[in-house]
Amino acid sequence: MAAALRVAIGLLVRKLRQAHLPGELTIAETSALSRLDRGGPATSSDMAKQERISPQSMGATLAALEQRGLIERRRDPADGRRVVLSITAAGRQLVNDRRGARSELIAAALRDGFTAAERDLLLAAAPLLERLAERL
Repeated sequence: MAAALRVAIGLLVRKLRQAHLPGELTIAETSALSRLDRGGPATSSDMAKQERISPQSMGATLAALEQRGLIERRRDPADGRRVVLSITAAGRQLVNDRRGARSELIAAALRDGFTAAERDLLLAAAPLLERLAERL
């Protein structure tokens, strides 16, 4: 079961990543921007730890996002030595557009290639897959 799920989920993720979406970003940029959208403001070092990448790699990723106006840097009001990163309105719009585009890709595939009973099974499995991801 574990191998079958790994193959199926891996294929789904690869297909979604390969889809042409508005506002092309690298995988690292997408991940960092999504993390700021979901988790709120964070420091570069905290984000590097969460993504399990080097601070230098995270710095390059964040610099590219900042250059595009998708994130902004501000001094931490509690500790002026720290810099906190936040998603901008343009960044949030891009994240929402990309999520909507991916959701529409999935919705179209479900409409065109699955019966109502199969869609119900997938809907019932979604919380289980989410719980599985949280336990990894």
